[in-house]
Amino acid sequence: MKKEREDWMRLYHKMLKGIKAMIDMQRMLKNIKKIAEEMSTTVTEMERIILTASTNNQTMNITNITQIAEDLRYLIQSDMDN
Repeated sequence: MKKEREDWMRLYHKMLKGIKAMIDMQRMLKNIKKIAEEMSTTVTEMERIILTASTNNQTMNITNITQIAEDLRYLIQSDMDN
């Protein structure tokens, strides 16, 4: 009877260790999912910032090109007037 009880106790502790391992794995997966979601948010924000900077840069380039064209027209016009 004592041997049988010890066998059941070993089996019980083995099952508890298995359940604890599964719980630990679930926690790790939950943490990984949380980190992945945070990274996704960060990457999305970085993408938005890069696109905004790109749009601002395009606007600045267009403004600069327009200003250069106006300056050239002014120079050409002033040379024609002289």
